[in-house]
Amino acid sequence: MKVIICGAGQVGWQIARHLANEKNDVTVVDRDPDLVRRATDSLDVQGIVGFASYPDILARAGAADADMIIAATHSDEVNMVTCQVAHSVFNITRKIARLRSQSYLDAIYADLYRRDHLPIDVVISPEKEVAEAALRRLETPAAFETEFFMNGEVQMLGITLDDACPVLNTPLRQLSDLFSTLSAIVVAVRRDGNLFVPSSGDQIFSGDSCYIFVQIHDVQRTLEIFGKTTQSKDSVVIVGGGNVGLAVAKNLESRSSRIRAKVIEKDRATAELAAEALEKTIVLHGDGLDVEMLEEANIEKSDAILAVTDDDKTNLLAAIRAKSMGCSLAICLVNDPTMVPLLQAMGIDAYVNPRATTVSSILRHIRHGRVRGVYSIGDAEGEIIEAQVLSTSTIAGCFIRDVEFPEGVLVGAVRKGNETLRPSGSVRLEEGDHIVIFALADDVREVERLLQVTVDFF
Repeated sequence: MKVIICGAGQVGWQIARHLANEKNDVTVVDRDPDLVRRATDSLDVQGIVGFASYPDILARAGAADADMIIAATHSDEVNMVTCQVAHSVFNITRKIARLRSQSYLDAIYADLYRRDHLPIDVVISPEKEVAEAALRRLETPAAFETEFFMNGEVQMLGITLDDACPVLNTPLRQLSDLFSTLSAIVVAVRRDGNLFVPSSGDQIFSGDSCYIFVQIHDVQRTLEIFGKTTQSKDSVVIVGGGNVGLAVAKNLESRSSRIRAKVIEKDRATAELAAEALEKTIVLHGDGLDVEMLEEANIEKSDAILAVTDDDKTNLLAAIRAKSMGCSLAICLVNDPTMVPLLQAMGIDAYVNPRATTVSSILRHIRHGRVRGVYSIGDAEGEIIEAQVLSTSTIAGCFIRDVEFPEGVLVGAVRKGNETLRPSGSVRLEEGDHIVIFALADDVREVERLLQVTVDFF
């Protein structure tokens, strides 16, 4: 597949990395020569320096025979014009644009993106995706990472084990014997910084970070089995009143069991806009790192702090300070993936990575086969793929034990009709079934091959 990626920033580079590793023909376009050079030096991609919306630049990038264009520059308007040029001049079939401005994303203007108006096939909103991810962290505070699959029937939990975990040093195969009705399955483990797919004989140890698939009705029981207690969150302090913080606060206001929220925003104009948009939430103008401001927000009696400014260091320091003042749960937005291994040592309970969240949203619309969802793990180290089994898929009609999955692949859940099953070797995969698969990055291409169909590519 030939893909043009416009924008070589964090998101564009990560998408290029995914697609290049899977042997796609990728060209990266950016007006910053240093960013283009970084991409071409570190990835198997071609690079073009120039404005992505210019027809001559797209022509040099190979738009005449491209299958897809992904517009992920920092400018909404450039992304929109790029898709228009890709459609009108080069007739590129698939066009994906990242748009940040909330005005462009208002549902009442959705008709704008029709093919006869502004032809964008998929619109990705980073702020919306990140806000939803932050809310998921609040709902499952014991997990450092979480995501839903199969229309909310299956949840992925990222749990860091400590000495309180009652199943430490237990081979994973014994978990099925000890808890025969439990639907949970450990699909990946991070130990000493390395992510791997465990075998049934592997044990789990204190300090391991486990990625676990579990049916929604078994979540609380699973958390208890792995030594995690759950407490309801009644009050939250949100540091950052921009698009992400505002979206989170609005969502909390709309719930029947409303969580009391206070927003701290340093910029006066942004704070005033947030105060006008929110009805029941207190908005404080001030610095989220300031002790007196945190005291005014009553941080010591708050159940959680959610730091979602656009600066990683501010988020980390605000979270650390809040915990030192008595706040029990700290969640922060972190753009730099190299900081993630440090979070546990700093006392940060959970994090949201905007880049990984946006990348996951884009990958969902790129994957071959009938893919329903994709979630990127860590620094592009693995993927969780939800897909439908079609009659022409290689795995259709096979028992799980007979499918030649690579070592870095594990099936996490299977849904047949209205029934969700814990996967075992005796489960037969049939046309129409939905499966959730964890795959290490090097094995994603093989998973795509197993899921690939003969006619319907997207």
